[in-house]
Amino acid sequence: MDNCDVLIVGGGPAGSSCAWQLRRHGLDVVVMDKEEFPRDKVCAGWITPAVADSLELDIDDYGRRHVLQPITAFRTGLIDGESVLVRYRDAVSYGIRRYELDHYLLRRSGARLRSGQSLKTLKRCGGSWIINDDISARLVIGAGGHFCPVARFMGAKLGADEHAIAAKEIEFEMSPLQSDTCKVSGDTPELYFCRDLKGYGWCFRKDNYLNIGFGREGSHGLSEQLEHFCDFLTQLGRIPAHMPHRFHGHAYLLYGYTARKRVDDGLLLVGDAAGLACPQSGEGIRPAVESALMAADTVLSAGMDYSKDRLLPYASRLLQRFGKEKPAAIGPLRQAISRTLLGSTWFTRHVVLDRWFLHAHQKALLPNRF
Repeated sequence: MDNCDVLIVGGGPAGSSCAWQLRRHGLDVVVMDKEEFPRDKVCAGWITPAVADSLELDIDDYGRRHVLQPITAFRTGLIDGESVLVRYRDAVSYGIRRYELDHYLLRRSGARLRSGQSLKTLKRCGGSWIINDDISARLVIGAGGHFCPVARFMGAKLGADEHAIAAKEIEFEMSPLQSDTCKVSGDTPELYFCRDLKGYGWCFRKDNYLNIGFGREGSHGLSEQLEHFCDFLTQLGRIPAHMPHRFHGHAYLLYGYTARKRVDDGLLLVGDAAGLACPQSGEGIRPAVESALMAADTVLSAGMDYSKDRLLPYASRLLQRFGKEKPAAIGPLRQAISRTLLGSTWFTRHVVLDRWFLHAHQKALLPNRF
């Protein structure tokens, strides 16, 4: 039997960041993931300077060996409508490839890895958990995304009573001809909202890679709306000829729309497994990293007592950081007003971009400084 202090299920940014912090303080941590790393991950893929600070990521050093696209502008608008270009003096985000970043963070964590292994069984035995009949851990942290098996074990009814966002996207390396003819500028991601404001599509170039995606509330009609969005991009001349057509799908929960149980005796959820994606933008990396840091701090403060009562401060920290869990309804009047305001450069910059997507009003959450 392999023994450890903490088993983390999921090796993405949430799992690796939590492992990184716990290892820094001497805990024996095992990260289990059903995939072998590096692996492809469906994600638009950018991080703000605040996220880089939370990760203590040396941007210059990382950029020398990996794709790191500085973002200094955004083009936004409505699908089938006009667009607004907003420029910034300095880089406000960095485009990354999840294939590279996730592998980098996982290796940096210092945790013992069990790649290519799925969590199949989870049994309580005294004050510990027995996982797959061959690992014993006092604490299990679920970081396996929307379909995390730990979340399911804690009562999440996947696809039943949860109001999920469905998305499809693709990221591919362009040929020399595609690269030469691609009109999307690397420093300017393009965001186009649905007219009912219940979703949006994007087109984002990172060096020689192009990422195209579309997501909205519910999966009904998603493929048809994605096709319409791609036709719109084609008419604008944004999509190169003969691009791949196989889009990959995923799902996630917006914070406040469906509250999963996130803490129990010897159990804790972080990132998308906890349903923490930003309500306005759907961003998952920032809340994944921040929840991981808050979870690690809670675990370290618990002093090896991982009862529910000792882990409950984590839930309070989530509430303090992300606010009350109350979804904002978008009625017809608000839709009409917002559609009009999306044509305003001021509203687009200060509300849509600075507040919803960049979270410029919030300082970085730094490790061990809660």
